[in-house]
Amino acid sequence: MEEINRCTRIGGRALVWMLNAALGFFCYTAQAETEVRIGTSNSSSDVGFFIAHKKGYFKQEGINANFIPFDSAGKMVAPLGTGQLEVGSGAPSAALYNAVARGVSIKIVADKGSTPPGHGFQPLLVRKDLVDGGRFKGFQDLKGLKIASGATGISTASTLNEALKKGGLAFKDVQVVNLGYPQHVVALQNGAVDASLTTEPSATVAVKSGAAVRFAGDDTIYPDHQLAVVIFGGSFIKSNAETAKKFMRAYIRAVRDYNDALQDGKLAGPRADEVISILTEFTKIKDANVYRSIVAHGTNPDGRLNMSSLEKDFQFFKEQGLLEGSVRVEQAVDNSFVEAALKDLGPYVRGGK
Repeated sequence: MEEINRCTRIGGRALVWMLNAALGFFCYTAQAETEVRIGTSNSSSDVGFFIAHKKGYFKQEGINANFIPFDSAGKMVAPLGTGQLEVGSGAPSAALYNAVARGVSIKIVADKGSTPPGHGFQPLLVRKDLVDGGRFKGFQDLKGLKIASGATGISTASTLNEALKKGGLAFKDVQVVNLGYPQHVVALQNGAVDASLTTEPSATVAVKSGAAVRFAGDDTIYPDHQLAVVIFGGSFIKSNAETAKKFMRAYIRAVRDYNDALQDGKLAGPRADEVISILTEFTKIKDANVYRSIVAHGTNPDGRLNMSSLEKDFQFFKEQGLLEGSVRVEQAVDNSFVEAALKDLGPYVRGGK
């Protein structure tokens, strides 16, 4: 980050002896902002980035945030590896681990979205006509259905695998259709898919439209799933490590504000109106009532990842034959940025500053 340091001697004949003796040199710092390009995934779990921008946390750290939308985190891997993105976000994927195996320098650095009890923000939706007509009654009835996911080899697919196991089924027993999450709504409405695992707020939009029924939250299908993560590109880590640390500090401040807005799995806490206002400003959904209705995602207010969940998804990718080369989960993870931020911020205290 460019910093311009200037020192100005306060002079003037009449004051030179008094002021120079008392004050010496008066110094000030003018700080130029550094652009940080952030990949977003059209999910309510992007809110930490939006809060940090709207409330000036990025600006206070000398960061100019530039948001770039993607259909999935898997599509962010290449631009992260080539330095076209500094920060990525979304579901951890086989593509990410394969890139690390090939020597691409990218790292999972923080929690972005998870499913503690009451926070099933990526539910299993089933077309309402299939439920009303008796075709679908339980997990076992997923067999043979077309089910929308986000992309091949992402954590959402691992959630689907857990849902299928509850019905005594295997992944091969369904037809997976990969679509961006907002497209799930249209696909459910026109019958292009029979069911979906759809993140909020698109999930609530689909239900409110009458196209789908929320059958089960992913907090019951796959509790405490590390469903979405923050990813840093290698050049950002190596060439601009101080900005990366500052980014993380601003981000964790923002997700703490988000946690303060939560109550009983909804955006109904003391800061809810502020967070909902930010979501309606930065997303395509402008109806605040949608955000008051959604099941809110969980995000660790200290930024820490659920490593056991990442390991479980990694094993699923391996079983599906999606992993190439030799790589371990810990090779794709860097916890140092979270730990550095926590040294400055301390542990989360609800309602704290």
